[in-house]
Amino acid sequence: MKSRSLTGGLVYSTDAGRMCPACRQAIAQCVCKASAPVAPGDGIVRISRETKGRGGKAVTVVRGLAMEVSDLAALAKQLKAACGSGGTVKDGTVEVQGDHADKVAAFLQGKGHQVKRSGA
Repeated sequence: MKSRSLTGGLVYSTDAGRMCPACRQAIAQCVCKASAPVAPGDGIVRISRETKGRGGKAVTVVRGLAMEVSDLAALAKQLKAACGSGGTVKDGTVEVQGDHADKVAAFLQGKGHQVKRSGA
């Protein structure tokens, strides 16, 4: 009989997709990522437009939001609805599909954040 390591095991399920190796929940329902510490920021939200590695498609990237993961996901949902496009939350940044830097800046300023445009 083979022994299993505590962190190894199930990484994909046909029912739920990718699984978290730490809490053994689906990635969308992972309970251990919610307890990740918030990275300290300087209080300035930086908005940039990127096309590298995206097949020439423009993506508006929002960095510097010092929020919990669940709060960041809720804010990303509001940003996507305000811009009328899709997007995602990756590694503490919010990515909104398309060139919506002006809309995102106005939305975040209305929420009380200090906003700076970075990049070209």
